[in-house]
Amino acid sequence: MKRLAAVVTLLGLATATAACSGGSTNTSGSGGGGGGGLFTTIDVTRPGLDASGPANPWAPKGNSFQGYNAMKLGWVKNHLTDPNQFYPGIAASWEIAPDNSSITIHLQPNGKWSDGKPVTAEDVRTSIGLAYTTGSTAFAITPGAAGAAAEVQIVDDKTVKVTQDMTNPSMKFARGVMDSWVVPAHVWGTLLPAGFWDTIKTSRGEGADAEKAREEILALGQKVLAFAPPKDVSAGPFVLERVNPGEALLLKNKNFYNAANVAPDQVKFLNYSGNEQIWNYLSAGKLDHSGFVAAPADVMNRIKQAPGSNTIKGFSPVAVGMAFNQSKKPYDNVHVRRGLAYLIDRDQVTKVASPEGGTPAITTSGIHQKPAQEWIGSELSALEPYKHDVAKAEAEFKEAGLQKKDGKWALADGSPWKVTMTAPNGFSDWISAQENIKSQLVENGVDAEVVTVADYPVYLEEIAAGKYDVGFWLMALGPAPYDIYQRLYGVSNGWSNVAGKVTHNAPGKAGNWMGGAEEIDVEGVGKVNPGELTAKLNSASAEEAKPIMAQLARTANQDLPAIQLWDYVNTQFTNTARFTGWPEQDSDLLRLTAGVWIQLGMIKAKQ
Repeated sequence: MKRLAAVVTLLGLATATAACSGGSTNTSGSGGGGGGGLFTTIDVTRPGLDASGPANPWAPKGNSFQGYNAMKLGWVKNHLTDPNQFYPGIAASWEIAPDNSSITIHLQPNGKWSDGKPVTAEDVRTSIGLAYTTGSTAFAITPGAAGAAAEVQIVDDKTVKVTQDMTNPSMKFARGVMDSWVVPAHVWGTLLPAGFWDTIKTSRGEGADAEKAREEILALGQKVLAFAPPKDVSAGPFVLERVNPGEALLLKNKNFYNAANVAPDQVKFLNYSGNEQIWNYLSAGKLDHSGFVAAPADVMNRIKQAPGSNTIKGFSPVAVGMAFNQSKKPYDNVHVRRGLAYLIDRDQVTKVASPEGGTPAITTSGIHQKPAQEWIGSELSALEPYKHDVAKAEAEFKEAGLQKKDGKWALADGSPWKVTMTAPNGFSDWISAQENIKSQLVENGVDAEVVTVADYPVYLEEIAAGKYDVGFWLMALGPAPYDIYQRLYGVSNGWSNVAGKVTHNAPGKAGNWMGGAEEIDVEGVGKVNPGELTAKLNSASAEEAKPIMAQLARTANQDLPAIQLWDYVNTQFTNTARFTGWPEQDSDLLRLTAGVWIQLGMIKAKQ
């Protein structure tokens, strides 16, 4: 859900434009698989190419491109409610135990690395070991909410069984396993010292030996993050050939198990440093595919006029909320939060901020509106919609004790009240939304301002430190029920879930910047501890989760730790001039990269 930098230097634009050759056809290479040619794209999650970056999927600035030269065991489907559905990757098939206690993985029988060596169960085991050193999801030495692997067993050369530590089970354990990078043991294996798996076992205990083991594993993680293979050895459809400041070039891997159905001979990732560059690429028809980038209506119209321009839309399990620091007045008063909910016209905000990438939230439930009906059924229509209503807003403000003098609202003691909203620089949709909200508030007598900070990492650091009164907060992160509510009732609001044990931190401590009440009296439900309810979702089946989610939806709707503004729409940009076979509207492939679409054999060169 990255929003990209809005500022582009002329130098950066010139460099990338000069290097861009997207749209031309280069028939050199291995050919086959539907006509060959050059496929041009960008990595929408990572602005800026680093020519010195390694072909290392764990490196923050590496040159491993997901689905192209970087492979996972499987590719997660964009399902409304089930987190454990996948497309094949390194794994051809898998069986998940009914109680989620294990997953047995069968590798592609013809899977090979680009150097011709077979992909084996030992490659998977080594990759899982490397994942432990970086603390990846199911492979964390301090188990969190994703569960933890207890044992990795090589059944045979093409089969691996991974069992879950059932003292802290998670319904999305299989997802954590399948969503793992796989690298060749004959290139990466030397990073794991002899006795590594014994160290893993020791780290799960208590006392000095366990602590020493955990320190050793974390130290290995730094080596893994910095590791630079001498050359890219990939089990994916492409192999990295070269990188310069303007582009990264990948060539087709003739040893890829499904190479006969891979259309492009070459892939180029173009460099960019901001939204405007991507808009220019798309408007010129230079990209065969781009993930979503926020764009105003006039730019979107320009993009749509490019020859072959095409957009695909589907479900995106995330919403944006206007969230409150309740340790600061007057946001500790629920009537103030409700008054703001009534005062803000969400339709108008969405139209201004994200006309192509969002739909106005129908209410605050904590759940994206598309799966909400499936999770909580008729409960959804019983929630207060908080439709735009100035009279109701004023009634709520008066209930909170706020004063209105000379047409302007002040705090209960008569001192000035200014709503200060903060957003990271470059998040153009968030900033546009906040500017629109500011205008709406000022028009109705509430002083307001928008403050931007340097970038998203700074934003996350400062919001966690409790520096902001009001910020935008991603929420409703599906499809797993626990993930959906942990954004409202997890660490950021005081509750920590470590190895299945839930504790509550005071406002201002351990990342608790929202500062909501630990217990809430909810009409029709009674007193609830929303953090403990959320933690129960981590091990609950889908049917067990539904009544819990109904209670949490009521809680969020009544208490409003955040106002749910809009639910995102997954918008992908493609170009039909050179390739065909793109996913259909609402496809469950839309959150995966075009590299996955290519390796599955969908994309064909246009004849």
